[in-house]
This record gives sequence, C-alpha cells and structure tokens, in this order.
Amino acid sequence: MPSRKQRRRREKLKRHEWEDVYVDEEGRVLDPEEAEQLLGPTETRAAARTKVERPQTRSGRAIDPPSWRKTLRRGALFFPLMLVTVFLLAGEEATTGGKIAQTFVLMAFFLPFSYFMDSVMWRSYQRRLAKTGTGTGKDR
Repeated sequence: MPSRKQRRRREKLKRHEWEDVYVDEEGRVLDPEEAEQLLGPTETRAAARTKVERPQTRSGRAIDPPSWRKTLRRGALFFPLMLVTVFLLAGEEATTGGKIAQTFVLMAFFLPFSYFMDSVMWRSYQRRLAKTGTGTGKDR
C-alpha cells in the first residue's frame, strides 16, 4: 500500500493531460488556453512554461551512476547491523576483537559487491534508456 506522500506525488504527476504546465506569477497552475489568453502566445512559450518531469523508473526514482561515496555511505549504515548480527551469532569462545575483525571481513566482501550491483543496475538502466530512446545526453 503506497504511503500518503507517494499517493500525492503520483496524483501530482497524473494531474495534467498535457505535457507543458503553465504557472502564473502567484504560482497557480493554468490551463494552456488560459495561459495564452493571459500571457499571449510568445510569453507562454518563453517565460511561464515549465516541463513536467516524468519518473525515470517504474518506482519513480531515477537511478544514479555508481559511486564509491554512495557505497561507503551504505556500508556505514550496514556496519552496525552486521556487527550486532556477528555478536548474536558468534559463540562464546570468540573474543570481542575477533567479532569486530569478522565484521570487517564481511564488510570487505559487502562493499565491492554493493558497488558491483550498483554498476549492473546503472548499465541496465542505460541500456533501457537507449532502447526506448528517452533521456538526455548527460544520462548516457
């Protein structure tokens, strides 16, 4: 079940039947006909038009290119979880230093694998964009 925020965001994207959205000085959304009457045909194209951004994926999130910074941030989130798991699953004979060392070994496998998965997702996203012919030049 989507959250209230997700429902509002989806409704906002599907609110308009047209591609161009016109906004007046007060921030109100205008119909294309109203915008041409109020602003004139040249001003509507030049000043008041904003593009409605479409979601990049089915979930509505754009996939970012892989980066080690993002991978290390994810590792910083998972490190305490892995540490707690190792403390719970390791036997009584393992020392605290040994458990921490074991967690670092797990992280040594987790971080490159996480970066690899990000790059696989990014490449498949790029192939999908190339196949459909959408996206901008900076995405490719």
